[in-house]
Amino acid sequence: MKFAYLIEPPFNCKRDDGTVTGCDVELARVVFDTIAAGPFEPVETEFAELLPGVAEGRWRMTTGLFATEERRQLASFSRPVWALPDGLLVAAGNPLVLSGYKSMAASGTCRLAVIRDQFQHRSAVDFGVPEDRIMIFETYTEACHAVRDDKADAYASVARAHTGFLEQHPELDLDVIAVPVSEKQPAFGSFAFSRQDDELRQQVDGALADYLGSPDHRAMMAGFGFCNAEIDLVANRQPE
Repeated sequence: MKFAYLIEPPFNCKRDDGTVTGCDVELARVVFDTIAAGPFEPVETEFAELLPGVAEGRWRMTTGLFATEERRQLASFSRPVWALPDGLLVAAGNPLVLSGYKSMAASGTCRLAVIRDQFQHRSAVDFGVPEDRIMIFETYTEACHAVRDDKADAYASVARAHTGFLEQHPELDLDVIAVPVSEKQPAFGSFAFSRQDDELRQQVDGALADYLGSPDHRAMMAGFGFCNAEIDLVANRQPE
């Protein structure tokens, strides 16, 4: 059972011995084991390949994604598996005093890094950040290094991804600024499937309904930095 992921702690990452872990990976392992889907095979890819790959049958399920209407044209989605706010990765001390998307648009000079096709690119544009100040990268590491090397002033992604990455790389002189809820509400992420693979999606949803919010699920997510309030957002949410 092939599961597509990209390196983005704490959702997906590799241990020193090369084994793949992360909250999305471990949740997928539990779900596939519950439905007896067969041997679990994580496949590393880039963000832009996640949905084309599942649509073409290169893998059966992807790591969690925001289920936008545009993405629903390419794939179907499970019930939500996490809900998280956006965040900005900035140089230590936050030299531009950024507080969210509005402050980046108002700065007049802020150079923003984003990952190709990720939802934060659209959010930045919607809040008024001009396209000529937005740099598009293929991987988390490339965008992070753009901020580290002063080629970008901020990198917009999920705040939890930034904190997870810095926990693994404490040597980086970077900070995380959470986008305030008053500016943008936390967004829900779901596993993605081929639109023709509805039987698998239903099986996964059934397993998730039993597992999300359980003591085992809470313990697993706590190991990746999630609190009970964050878990409650998905445990109490009905499938769309």
